[in-house]
Amino acid sequence: MANGSRQAVWEFFGAELKRRREDAGITQVELGLRVFVSGGYIGQFEQAIRKPQLDVAQRIDGVLQTDGIFERLCQKLIDDPRYADYFAKAAELEALATKICEFAPALVPGLLQTGEYARAVTLAMNPFAPDEYIEEKVSGRMERARILNGATGPVYWVILHENVLRIPVGGPAVMAEQLEHVAALARERTVLVQVVPYAAGAYAAMTGSLKLMEFEDAPPTAYTEAVYSGTLLDDPAVVKRAQSAYDLLRAAALSPGVSLDLIESAAEDFRRCASTT
Repeated sequence: MANGSRQAVWEFFGAELKRRREDAGITQVELGLRVFVSGGYIGQFEQAIRKPQLDVAQRIDGVLQTDGIFERLCQKLIDDPRYADYFAKAAELEALATKICEFAPALVPGLLQTGEYARAVTLAMNPFAPDEYIEEKVSGRMERARILNGATGPVYWVILHENVLRIPVGGPAVMAEQLEHVAALARERTVLVQVVPYAAGAYAAMTGSLKLMEFEDAPPTAYTEAVYSGTLLDDPAVVKRAQSAYDLLRAAALSPGVSLDLIESAAEDFRRCASTT
């Protein structure tokens, strides 16, 4: 389903929810209490700003006695082919976050990837996939990055392991362009970037990506990812521990200025290598 069509159906979901709720004589606050979310969340569902989780849609069907219509709509819409199943909800939350802090141990984070870099990563993970599958994934990644554009984007703080600067994804030319892109975003103050160098010792041995997201009207959430799996963490105690781990990485990382110098130096190295091949 094209993104425009998908958004249109979410808008239908919201309009239908409002109609059914008003027909039942229930306020947003009342419905929220009965399905265990806030009345503000119900308003955001109705405006197609926020997308409900499947279990919330199921509870709405139960309260409004709608014979499963919202569950069916939600099941159809959350099956987004641009994202892996385990990442789809995290991608949705990214677009709602007011602040994102991310640690990347091996690859440039998706929000910072260029098209060619994203294509190289996707091809490496899916060597037998057809072209349309690869382009769909790349398109989804480029669309995610749009949240960084404009004044309403989240505050974005990224810590890169030095591996990210050294692993030649897609070859020297692709890497040069990718690192130049990250450096440009840092210089524009769109993103704050730090690098954890190999010299950081045990901190540099940390594995697994980590994304921390804060929201205007919801508790913070953490997302961790491994090979073909990802986990959203919303338990306050677990999120607090994840934040502490991120703070330790931040303390071990190079300053933003020194990190930018290192990124630009690595980009120059790749650019020279590309020019001689």
